[in-house]
Amino acid sequence: MTLTASDLLDQIDEGAEHLLLEDVTWEFYEALLGETETRHLRITYDEGRLELMSPLPRHERVKQVVGAMLTILAVERDIPMWQLGSTTFRKRKKRKGLEPDQCYYVQSEWKIRTKDHLDLKVDPPPDLALEVDVTNWSIKRLPICAALAVPEIWRHDGKKLFGLHLATEGEYEPAETSLAFPFLRVAELNRFLEMWPTTEETAVLRAFRDWVRAECPQ
Repeated sequence: MTLTASDLLDQIDEGAEHLLLEDVTWEFYEALLGETETRHLRITYDEGRLELMSPLPRHERVKQVVGAMLTILAVERDIPMWQLGSTTFRKRKKRKGLEPDQCYYVQSEWKIRTKDHLDLKVDPPPDLALEVDVTNWSIKRLPICAALAVPEIWRHDGKKLFGLHLATEGEYEPAETSLAFPFLRVAELNRFLEMWPTTEETAVLRAFRDWVRAECPQ
């Protein structure tokens, strides 16, 4: 019996939070993307391996708080920014694709501002992507981001947020300062992320806003 995209979604509907398949064709991957456009799922594809995951609440909390802080930062500093959330990015030639947890166009915002559809053959990748690793992916996602040429990753490992820059060798290296926001040390956000387990979210965001206004380097 041939497995279909609908079969996979039926397994998710029946309670499966994580599925991993081998020897999956690019055509099946694209069919699955079409079936899941309105579903809250993460799909990772790497040269025939396909992983499908339903995000956990802790994962979503971290990404939403970081995303809200970046919105505040851009508004307070009057920085043009386009947020594309978990948009799917893929390259057929490299047989790789994924949805980042969040992604942002900052320096390249003007290049994609009016576009409803992006094609990495002609359009730039996001300037910054967020990866929240509070669940265990079987497929390593950073090499896929590197193949898609995303220059900067902010990764949260379940405890802290840290920055990574894409090196000339095609791998990510730790970096203190952001490329998208050159005045910002990524680790500065950790003091606010550490507040939210015991502090309601809007109080955390007000504290971050006040810090941006009073203390964030120019």
